[in-house]
Amino acid sequence: MDFSSKLLESAVNEVSQLPGIGKRTALRLVLHLLRQPKEQTAYLTRALDNLVTEIKLCENCHNISDVELCEICSSHKRDETTICVVEDVRDVMAIENTAQFQGMYHVLGGKISPMEGIGPNNLKIESLVEKVKSGKVKELVFALSSTMEGDTTNFYIYKQVKDLDVKISAIARGISVGDELEYADEVTLGRSILNRIPFENSLRQ
Repeated sequence: MDFSSKLLESAVNEVSQLPGIGKRTALRLVLHLLRQPKEQTAYLTRALDNLVTEIKLCENCHNISDVELCEICSSHKRDETTICVVEDVRDVMAIENTAQFQGMYHVLGGKISPMEGIGPNNLKIESLVEKVKSGKVKELVFALSSTMEGDTTNFYIYKQVKDLDVKISAIARGISVGDELEYADEVTLGRSILNRIPFENSLRQ
């Protein structure tokens, strides 16, 4: 692809690094930005700059937040004795959209995947185990995607906490194997959370 401007080429190359965005789509987006009033593009630039420099991870659940403790963790209306274990922030958003879960979350930041060089030490597993050891948590709800990596991660955490005084459950398999939570419709995901089953039962399926 030939460019008449090095500045245009640089912008297109950067935008094309985004997931699902090829060079042609990136060019269309960049040209669209050029046609917008400069103030509008400046708003976008400032928003992205603020995102990079000011965004935080909640010190309790590791969800994305504007402050040290996210809105969910700081809410007095949430059930602090129930923790839903998810892979990333997109899963928190998906579950919150169902309005069927009123507990807390713990964002692992990924799944165990030896093929990608991701082991237990690369995830927020230790802090989760410490929460359970504190005695305040009564139930862990595993809500990782039903993939081999998700199941491996669930089982690893299960082995770390199975001898502690905590109920361990998993969302019902209303979601197809291999599906990511963010792509499940709200009704199906909501029912999967409400109809969660003891994790030991899922091991026998």
